[in-house]
Amino acid sequence: VQLQASGGGLVQAGGSLRLSCAASGPSFSRYAVGWFRQAPGTEREFVAAIHRNGGTTSYRDSVKGRFTVSRDNAKKSVYLQMNSLKPEDTATYYCAAKDVILTAGLPSHYDYWGRGTQVTVSS
Repeated sequence: VQLQASGGGLVQAGGSLRLSCAASGPSFSRYAVGWFRQAPGTEREFVAAIHRNGGTTSYRDSVKGRFTVSRDNAKKSVYLQMNSLKPEDTATYYCAAKDVILTAGLPSHYDYWGRGTQVTVSS
């Protein structure tokens, strides 16, 4: 599966952005998708994830209540709605996927990564 993240941009603190992760290739519904971010000089960190059927999601604590991950398997897309953005959310955001057809839970690592999209939140 190939992935491409989009939807980043410059927004003021308190604003919103919606990121999209578009997939190409067959059987997208087999894959769990995760969102990660990396700011300059820092390690990549997990942001959110959604299981292949959308029934299970997970978020890092700092984005709970502000970010929502969702998916549309018919459109081979996963979305990250980001509200109440803070300057500390500034980073390059990446989506990643892993085949979980035989796995009930969300994966701890991902096999396929897309190119990132830049999110900048000004104070």
